[in-house]
Amino acid sequence: MKEPNQQKENITQIIKFTLFSLSAGAIQIGSFTLLFEVAHLIYWPAYLIALVLSVLWNFTLNRKFTFKAANNIPIAMLKVALFYAVFTPLSTWWGDALTGIGWNEYLVLGLTMLTNLVSEFLYTKYFVYRHAINSAVQESK
Repeated sequence: MKEPNQQKENITQIIKFTLFSLSAGAIQIGSFTLLFEVAHLIYWPAYLIALVLSVLWNFTLNRKFTFKAANNIPIAMLKVALFYAVFTPLSTWWGDALTGIGWNEYLVLGLTMLTNLVSEFLYTKYFVYRHAINSAVQESK
């Protein structure tokens, strides 16, 4: 059974990750809307550019404030890039396929973002920062 402090920390991490992901989601939706509606790009390049912008934002905030990790940033970025090396082609493919059969682009984007939120949190917490959570706090003491 987990200690109460560990449970509290897990809940705090989930809340912070979700809030930062919502801000990244705003960046993704905003940039997607500009690229799709204003620049008239088709779904997949608009989605891809918007995703990259949101990932950079989310990585930066969550490393510093959610997981407080002081581990090697290039290695952490590489691990996140590995996640997106799988997630990006799959989500681009299913997004293009679903919009191609008539699904609303914003519904597909929203469902994809929800899938990303859950899978990225688990991947980040248990793979990227598994041994580095709160290491920045420990170094500053």
